[in-house]
Amino acid sequence: MNKTNAMRLLESAKIPFELLEYPVDENDLSGESVARKTGKDHAQIFKTLVFKGEKNGFGVCCIPACEELDLKKTAAAFGEKKVEMLHVKDLLKTTGYIRGGCSPIGMKKQFPTVIDETAVLFDKIYVSAGVRGAMLGVAPDELAAFVGAKLLDVTAVR
Repeated sequence: MNKTNAMRLLESAKIPFELLEYPVDENDLSGESVARKTGKDHAQIFKTLVFKGEKNGFGVCCIPACEELDLKKTAAAFGEKKVEMLHVKDLLKTTGYIRGGCSPIGMKKQFPTVIDETAVLFDKIYVSAGVRGAMLGVAPDELAAFVGAKLLDVTAVR
């Protein structure tokens, strides 16, 4: 696999990472599918979600792929009254990434970011490498420091 921008950025910052590659099924881009294909705990596979707030613009949340984002908690975490998910058709022009390959590392612009607090339960969490079919395993504290993220609870109660 060719190096992605996310990999290059981590390397230049001297942040160690593990590269996980997996076969892509265009009909199933779910985190559960990635967990199955990589043999990793689904709670360690984090999806990157982008939203737009009413007053502060775009923000990013990385949450376990098996969870759902709580929009009220997210709005509160970002000082917003209300947030809505970015439409998939706007993802590429806003972040530089496509659905199923959106990484919190190396977006076109560094947006305010929250990583779900459950990340600290693991030595490594896995986020997209910036392309479909590749994940990067990174220590959650190092990832949070690198992207300037806060660790907060932003997932819905199931």
